[in-house]
Amino acid sequence: MEEAGLVGAVGKKLLSVFVGKHETVPPVWLMRQAGRYLPEYRAVREKAGGFLDLCFNPELAAEVTLQPVRRFGFDAAILFSDILVVPLALGRKVEFLAGEGPKLEPIGDAAGLVALRETVDQNVLAPVYETVRRVKAALDDRTALIGFCGAPWTVATYMVSGEATPDQVPARQFAYRDPDNFARLIDQLVQASIDYLVGQLKAGVEVVQIFDTWAGILGSDQFDRWCIMPTQKIVEGVRRQIPEAKIIGFPRGASAMVLPYLEMTGVSAIGIDWTFERSIARDMLQSRVPVQGNVDPLALLAGGAALDREVDDVMKELGGGPLVFNLGHGILPETPIANVERMLKRVRG
Repeated sequence: MEEAGLVGAVGKKLLSVFVGKHETVPPVWLMRQAGRYLPEYRAVREKAGGFLDLCFNPELAAEVTLQPVRRFGFDAAILFSDILVVPLALGRKVEFLAGEGPKLEPIGDAAGLVALRETVDQNVLAPVYETVRRVKAALDDRTALIGFCGAPWTVATYMVSGEATPDQVPARQFAYRDPDNFARLIDQLVQASIDYLVGQLKAGVEVVQIFDTWAGILGSDQFDRWCIMPTQKIVEGVRRQIPEAKIIGFPRGASAMVLPYLEMTGVSAIGIDWTFERSIARDMLQSRVPVQGNVDPLALLAGGAALDREVDDVMKELGGGPLVFNLGHGILPETPIANVERMLKRVRG
């Protein structure tokens, strides 16, 4: 796919940023933009039954993917799914319990690795690809489609502990005590992530994001081994099959390790969380790749003058270069719709 064709033929703001064009009004999408803050989402979720039932129902998953685009006119839709469909496709039991979050069969040692499939079961993931095809067919020629996966480190933290824990200590202990077997788990997740992202790209997504939600809990050596190197392998593996693949890396909480992450992984753009100093992002990151971020989700929840200040600061510090306007993490379920409308009006005005 030639770059000129990528921008000229479709006129999608998100894609134009990826080929170096500066958009005065940057493209906007929000992490978790399809979710519980929308009444129309809650209605579909109730109809679907469980959370995973919704993820694996292409008709309903496509509908909730499209809802925020219809309501707000975002410049991109992001596939409605979850990072833990990959462990499911590797043969692990995954449940989402109301009010408790995800529950998995924990892998506490080398013996737990034996039960994992060597490769993902593409039959498990087939409904996700069908969702992508349905969304792509429904979008206009101005709206891009984003797919995603969880980074191997972040997915491994859930697989080892069986749930989210403070600072994901079980996975960190496993990595220290038995690095060889932990590396086996990471390597399987690397290959699974490559296969999954390539499947999404072939089905029609135009950009993919790698969410490393728990990157910020690792020291520099561990970050290099469990965050940077696996992500580098994913980027290389995806581009072996799809050379022009546009990939956003989002190592949440990585702070000073963001620059080596960017330089070594080869991602096309870097997502920064709300704690990252914007002037540093402008000077050190944005000269290399587009930056995505980084409004504090709590400022969006608060609204009013606090939200205005946050939006204005992002635009002042990062709006002069290639920017994808976003939050620094996912939108909170309690967020008023009026606050999202206020933010978009301010960015676009």
